[in-house]
Amino acid sequence: QVQLVESGGGLVQAGGSLRLSCAASGRAFSNYAIGWFRQAPGKEREFVTAISRSGINTYYADSVKDRSTISRDNAKNTVYLQMNGLIPEHTAVYYCAAAVSDGDYASAFLDAYDYWGPGTQVTVSS
Repeated sequence: QVQLVESGGGLVQAGGSLRLSCAASGRAFSNYAIGWFRQAPGKEREFVTAISRSGINTYYADSVKDRSTISRDNAKNTVYLQMNGLIPEHTAVYYCAAAVSDGDYASAFLDAYDYWGPGTQVTVSS
């Protein structure tokens, strides 16, 4: 089992940047694929990006792939999401999630993830 906690959210002006962190506690962090999802008010939770166990394979939603970078440091049990060029439409609660993975890949589907953090609020002002 793994516990996840997100940090790094906050209020930023349009065009600004944020780096979110997802810190994990528990065993065998490197056995988990990690995904980031976001949920805006009144909308369903949606996929943002994901990274495989090794960090070699990364996946992005089309809406963020030119402005976001996901990375992980398995020695620190942490995954990072660097977001640049933020716009008000990016305002949401951002969640990280972990999926037990038997291969070096990650899923974009919510149902694939077993463990979720409580989320961190990102607010982009215009």
